[in-house]
Amino acid sequence: MPRAGNGDSVAREDIAAAVTAGRLEYADGATQVFERNGATTYTENGQATRGEWYVDDRGRFCSFWPPSYRACYLLHWLVADDLIVGLTFVDPSGRSRFEGRYR
Repeated sequence: MPRAGNGDSVAREDIAAAVTAGRLEYADGATQVFERNGATTYTENGQATRGEWYVDDRGRFCSFWPPSYRACYLLHWLVADDLIVGLTFVDPSGRSRFEGRYR
């Protein structure tokens, strides 16, 4: 992982390593695992949902959830005590954001 400050943007070339570095846990207790092959599993209340992730031509992290839900986010490093502890996903419109911490 690169050295980063809290809130720094994740560079396009670091997105794959950032999302696959470990299982992410969200504030509501849901977890998500991203695989290097582009698959992802989101688990909430014991229910797992499979989707896909990719980096689009604009350098944004995107996910696809069948049959038709697609979303793209700007990624930022979540850093505490000089250690990368997770990621912040920000809707490009700025209307929503959420954090995932590595577990």
